[in-house]
Amino acid sequence: MANTRSAKKRMRQSRRHAAENRVQRSALRTAIRKVRSATTPAETRTALLVAERLLDRAARKRLVHPNTAARQKSRLHKLARQKS
Repeated sequence: MANTRSAKKRMRQSRRHAAENRVQRSALRTAIRKVRSATTPAETRTALLVAERLLDRAARKRLVHPNTAARQKSRLHKLARQKS
């Protein structure tokens, strides 16, 4: 258990940030699933735009490693090309 005021504050902040990161990561995974499950080319395109935007934001905020985001974007683009 934290003893100092600053340590208690950091614990509060850590819990809050972890909760927000969990929400963002979940939204990212959902967006990626939507690209994979899209049936029409138009649906795939719109889902891809959303997923790409979320991946870029997650990489910028270090929620995922930038190389991981780049790899996932590359694979999603490849999948979208195959679907169209």
